[in-house]
Amino acid sequence: MAAIEKRSRHEWQELDKEHHLHPFTNHKELHKKRSRIITRADGVYIYDIDGNRFLDGMSGLWCVNAGYGRDELVDAATQQMHELPYYNNFFQCSHPPAIELAAALEEISQPQFRRVFFAGSGSESNDTIVRMVRTYWDLLGQPQRHTIISRKNAYHGSTVAAASLSGMKPMHRQSGLPIPGIVHVEQPYWFGSDRSMSPGKFGVAAARSIEDKINEIGSDKVAAFIGEPIQGAGGVIIPPASYWPEVQRICDEYGILLISDEVITGFGRLGEWFGADYFGIRPDFMPFAKGVTSGYLPLGGVFISDRVADVLIDKGGEFFHGYTYSGHPAACAVALANVRLLQREGLIERVRDDIGPYLQKGWQSLAEHPLVGEARMTGLMGALELVRSKQPVERFDEKQGAGTICRDALIDNGLVLRAVGDTIICAPPFTLTHEEADELIGIAWKCLDLTQQALDA
Repeated sequence: MAAIEKRSRHEWQELDKEHHLHPFTNHKELHKKRSRIITRADGVYIYDIDGNRFLDGMSGLWCVNAGYGRDELVDAATQQMHELPYYNNFFQCSHPPAIELAAALEEISQPQFRRVFFAGSGSESNDTIVRMVRTYWDLLGQPQRHTIISRKNAYHGSTVAAASLSGMKPMHRQSGLPIPGIVHVEQPYWFGSDRSMSPGKFGVAAARSIEDKINEIGSDKVAAFIGEPIQGAGGVIIPPASYWPEVQRICDEYGILLISDEVITGFGRLGEWFGADYFGIRPDFMPFAKGVTSGYLPLGGVFISDRVADVLIDKGGEFFHGYTYSGHPAACAVALANVRLLQREGLIERVRDDIGPYLQKGWQSLAEHPLVGEARMTGLMGALELVRSKQPVERFDEKQGAGTICRDALIDNGLVLRAVGDTIICAPPFTLTHEEADELIGIAWKCLDLTQQALDA
């Protein structure tokens, strides 16, 4: 007997309204319009219960890197469920999927990473980071090194510690965050600045806000800096080329730990295995999730450099931290199959050399539209800045809701993109074809026209 009953759209919507609280949702608004019921997916498309097809330009939530309908990943989960559906990694136990995956991840990571700690999500991974960073300095006899520097408008998750690392004011206001010992500095958002500096000078200045904060707090009290190689949920903020080399210099000079949050950028999104590889930095930690399984099962984790891991092993006793589903066997089996699939099909090289450059060219063409102040994309991760005026740059009033109008028009015309304020963001699966990329750009242009008409009405 099937676990999921067959129901009408109305029945699903009513059940959803009565029993299901959604993440990051205004429930009062949702109950007025009712949820869209997604029932199946294939390739780069998702389908709702009425049979409407949508090109998924967001890979779910930045995660379905290998595309939908990959039998290899389904088969890996099925086989593992038959053999060992669950066991934990507590109490000096392990199992082959976790061990094999850990070894495979070492193969594709930078040389300083030989060990990983598994979690269930990006939020859990970043909570783990907070615990490990502070434990590391405690074990070195420097417990005063407690403060972690993050960035305004960063997103590192929504659990208490991860939401504190995040720099999003609405989350902090709602929950009394951040927790003590977490501070925020400027983001490298050149378009969002007054643009009085060249991008190169601005990138260095943004990085040096970290150095200013270190000196303000005291270098002997700062534990680490965390940053997404490209900020994702903050609006696909692609830093100037000058930014990350200066961040690396600052972390090296002051001896603080560098954390590259790879939850979105990891596993090929930028055309390299990790964002740290793309920007040429050498982090001490890399939290990951999402693309490690292409979203087929939940899994997260943390790459831990030898610098840190050796201290935790040699000087530490028990590390009092972990999760019931750390290294879940089925999730690890799917992740291992996903890594091998990315390697076998050359999908990351395809992002770098083929579909990435192709989509970027089309995406840049959208900058010609009167509503677009900037079009930017690296790998398969892009953004459009919607503006009232290009010369001089003038943003829309927040109450006009330009981004929301555009997002809704996109959905109505069969394309899933996301609005962050008046920034439209894009991150399609790596399997996107040239024809599907053309479809994406065509719908986007049409919906920019529709947005302009709605705003002018």
